[in-house]
Amino acid sequence: MSEKKNKQAPEVSDDELLGSSKFDRRRRLIGAICAPLCALIVFAIPIDGLTDQAHKLLAIMTLVALWWITEPIPIPVTSLVGPTLCVIFGVVGMKEAFAAFGNPMIFLFMGGFIIAKAMMVNGLDKRIAYGIISMKWVGDNPKRIFLAIGLACMVCSGWISNTATAAMMFPIALGLLEAIREMMAANGKTIDLSTYKYSTGLMLMTAYSCSIGGVLTPIGTPPNIMMIGFLHEKSADYSISFFEWMVWGFVAMVIYFIIAYIVLWKMFPADVSRIEGAQEFIKGKVRELGAWTQAQRNTLFAFLVAVVLWVAPGVLSVIFGSDSEILKNYNKVLPEAAVAMIGGLLMFFMPADKSFGHVTLQWKEAVKGIEWGTLLLFGGGLAMGGMMYSTGLSEWIGQQITAAMGGHPSEWLFVGVFCIAALLMSELTSHTAAVGMIGPLAIGAALTSGFSPIPVAVGVALSSSLGFMMPVSTPPNAIVYASGYIPITKMIKSGAIIDAIGIALVTIPIVLYLVGLVVG
Repeated sequence: MSEKKNKQAPEVSDDELLGSSKFDRRRRLIGAICAPLCALIVFAIPIDGLTDQAHKLLAIMTLVALWWITEPIPIPVTSLVGPTLCVIFGVVGMKEAFAAFGNPMIFLFMGGFIIAKAMMVNGLDKRIAYGIISMKWVGDNPKRIFLAIGLACMVCSGWISNTATAAMMFPIALGLLEAIREMMAANGKTIDLSTYKYSTGLMLMTAYSCSIGGVLTPIGTPPNIMMIGFLHEKSADYSISFFEWMVWGFVAMVIYFIIAYIVLWKMFPADVSRIEGAQEFIKGKVRELGAWTQAQRNTLFAFLVAVVLWVAPGVLSVIFGSDSEILKNYNKVLPEAAVAMIGGLLMFFMPADKSFGHVTLQWKEAVKGIEWGTLLLFGGGLAMGGMMYSTGLSEWIGQQITAAMGGHPSEWLFVGVFCIAALLMSELTSHTAAVGMIGPLAIGAALTSGFSPIPVAVGVALSSSLGFMMPVSTPPNAIVYASGYIPITKMIKSGAIIDAIGIALVTIPIVLYLVGLVVG
């Protein structure tokens, strides 16, 4: 195989993920200057119906929201700025402002990060991905390879970081495209992969499938766990179990994937019936993995333990009923955050070889695998959301939103507005930051309007994962855009089509089903 065929994925810097164009630099500069000015204006304007603390919090939220969107400083840093300012200006005390950073949901995510890192360090993620794309039914058919790459990305990203999955699958997709180029060259036809339709489609399929797979589980992507956390912060009566989310997430994931596959294949079909050399390329990748190691077996065991314990409450609920004592005792002893930590901590106890020289995951590796910035963003979002509830700000904003919708909006209109808002916001900034802004507002407005907040919470989380139009919408988009094989106009067009179909045919119908379920 040629040197070109083995080329590695280019490293993507933080600047590339955030965008380094003049537009982005101007956006950051404007945000750095205008956001504090807007916050001061909000604070200076008298607002009826708000307490002094709520008024100060509204000004601080204005600053935080605008900085989340424009990113003059890193988003996780902004997430710390908000609670700190709340303490300085007397909105709440220090303990209340930072209590959310010790929320059990933080440790649910942390345990998930540790499990994911062990899968990556020990190569279990590659075994799963290569296992899918090396199946006999895939062969060297470009349409089936297109499907298999998407399936591999989707399955992996349900449990590990969408960004990590994209980074892992990116060089595989590049290798397959090089196989196509070499096959064409051998047949006397020269193609430019940067303008070749199939290369654009395969790159987009890689990115979009990573985002789509994230909706499967609460730990699949930060917006999921954030909305669950916001619900829990508001009241223990509004809770979504790991099993319940997986049921709804699985339905959404499958239909989103089908939509993306059909749209992308129709827009970017291959002009060959088979990719000569594709099977050899994949078989070579599988051979490089070698035999199963003890560390891989240990990682798979710990992963399965966590999954079984996460799913068990749903099974117990079906068998014994949702109000049974056995289910209550189980949830008391093994809450979801504790299960995540059990799965993660097992990695440090199981020896990776017979000599007991080292364990399945070293601490220095685990530390690198924990996305501290995401945890800070998550904690900051929960902190600001909790203060919005405690000061009455979310209720006031909910009243304004309800009034703007006519005073008594239908639940269909209500859900649709917030789903579309989450989708549009996620195209402009990090989908996690978008949920941090919109989540508390949606829940507060739902309660003000007399609706259950569960349907709109699920809708906001699902909609935020449909950020497919821009490279800055999600890291997977940025990673594949760095290949140079995706014209920005193609990403915008295909992303807009999938966004529109997805939110209309998947997100809103699922949420309306939940409305009926809650009301019933």
